[in-house]
Amino acid sequence: MRIVVLSRNARLYSTRRLIEAAEQRGHEAVVIDHLKCSVSADVGNPQIFHNGDEITNVHAVIPRIGSSVTAYGTAIVRQFEMKKVFAANSSIAIVRARDKLRSIQILSRHDVGIPKTIFANYPKDVDNLISILGGTPVIIKLLEGTQGIGVVLADTKKAAKSVIEAFHGLKADIIVQEFIKEAGGADLRAFVVDGKVVGAMKRQGAEGEFRSNLHRGGSSTPVKLSPAERKAALLAAKAMGLAVAGVDMLQSERGPLILEVNSSPGLEGIEKATGKDIASKIIAFIEKNADKKNKVDKVGA
Repeated sequence: MRIVVLSRNARLYSTRRLIEAAEQRGHEAVVIDHLKCSVSADVGNPQIFHNGDEITNVHAVIPRIGSSVTAYGTAIVRQFEMKKVFAANSSIAIVRARDKLRSIQILSRHDVGIPKTIFANYPKDVDNLISILGGTPVIIKLLEGTQGIGVVLADTKKAAKSVIEAFHGLKADIIVQEFIKEAGGADLRAFVVDGKVVGAMKRQGAEGEFRSNLHRGGSSTPVKLSPAERKAALLAAKAMGLAVAGVDMLQSERGPLILEVNSSPGLEGIEKATGKDIASKIIAFIEKNADKKNKVDKVGA
């Protein structure tokens, strides 16, 4: 089977591990930079080109699309889908997951626990907004932020108003969420593949840091999820339509609260924390589903 990993950097840990796992299982695997791809739309003949050469004979694609190029990257994934190539995560699921507000709305509709969240077009009545959330402190997030960037903790109403005004001045869309004090600056990352939690870790923020992202100096340890946490992770991934997902959640007094469902979760942190070969589990999932899709297509033909 020929597998394409859509990634802008072949040297990244996650990209390298996926290539290694695919080759170890007897597949041909190549890295293609989606920003160097172009598509040709023609009736009955969707084509994809990379550096001017047509991409053919692909059985599966693993999208590793950065948040800053979501629109272009998912357009390339969509073109592969038009060519009836199996995608580890569908283009529409990636788009859903990248929009924090849309994600929150989807999760709330599926009765998944989430922090209380408000989205408004520059609310001037900050006092009323904060009272809905139960008072300060509150978390203010850019809708398009990643890895903890664009996430601010406002301890007072005055601080919250200043941050909201600043983001408004930049014409940036934000959401405001309640602060879960009992989480203690830590969160859980559950790695989901094909409807199963294949690894989980607890991420603890650095001293004095409320964000637990490993990119911001946080530490990670393996953890065994409670039945409620496992159920929440699987339900969240399913609600978003993601077969491969990193589900981030907080431990709260009212149960697990989903923060984010990541469509391109990094492998380095979870593999090093758990000692598990997560990359091979992703390839095994692709083997099963790409083979199933090819059989269906042959029957349809």
